[in-house]
Amino acid sequence: MSPSLQGQRIFVTGGSSGIGRGICERLGRENARVAVGFHSGDERAEQVAETIREAGGEAITVPADVSEENDVEVAFAQIGEAFGGLDSVVINAGLQADASLAEMSLDQWRKVMSVDLDGAFLVARAAVRHFQRRERDETETVGKLVFVSSVHEFIPWACHVNYASAKGGVEMLMKSIAQEVASKGIRANGIAPGAIKTPINEDVWSDEEKLEELLKIIPFGRLGETEDVAAAAAWLLSDESDYVTGTTLIVDGGMSLYPGFIGNG
Repeated sequence: MSPSLQGQRIFVTGGSSGIGRGICERLGRENARVAVGFHSGDERAEQVAETIREAGGEAITVPADVSEENDVEVAFAQIGEAFGGLDSVVINAGLQADASLAEMSLDQWRKVMSVDLDGAFLVARAAVRHFQRRERDETETVGKLVFVSSVHEFIPWACHVNYASAKGGVEMLMKSIAQEVASKGIRANGIAPGAIKTPINEDVWSDEEKLEELLKIIPFGRLGETEDVAAAAAWLLSDESDYVTGTTLIVDGGMSLYPGFIGNG
């Protein structure tokens, strides 16, 4: 357990399922105060919040469509009222709308961009505005941002051009923000997960043949668990990473290490 996470007020977007849920539950075990962000599925969000409370943390649920500017502003106001402020934000909300380039509609392109990239911008902007209102000395960290992206921020992905393009944008958004706000005592970092076992890819890991094919490109030989990503997030949110900013932690079991070259290619 990290003492620096105890009592920390943290907003996690997309916190009701998958990686976001894993992060929320890990933070609950660290006795953080967690705002579980969700767009749909209020019952799932409340289940996550209850799990956090049972672990000794404090939790509220916060409905918001992160692609809508007003929703984001209302969410931050709700958290401020409940917690009296905010220390960190995990920008995790995302979705997919897959198709080949020739078949992809503009609506599919915009749907993914609006949540995965526009949403990251809107949440990060609201967080930075909040953090900048806090008084600080010259060396104090006043706020932390963690962007949960994907290995497809740098690995091309055919038939997923909207998703990969959005994630590539998230990486540069994170780095540019980190550069801009470091002098203000705000840290921004990213996590690039590989194949993590979540409901969004259940059609793959629940099928023995598909899973076998996927594992061929993961040198570590297993799918990632949400806790693998949550552990990285917990470190980036803790004081132990206080001199780290503008960095992406790749959590992928080696997927990005060109596994085709194993055995000398």
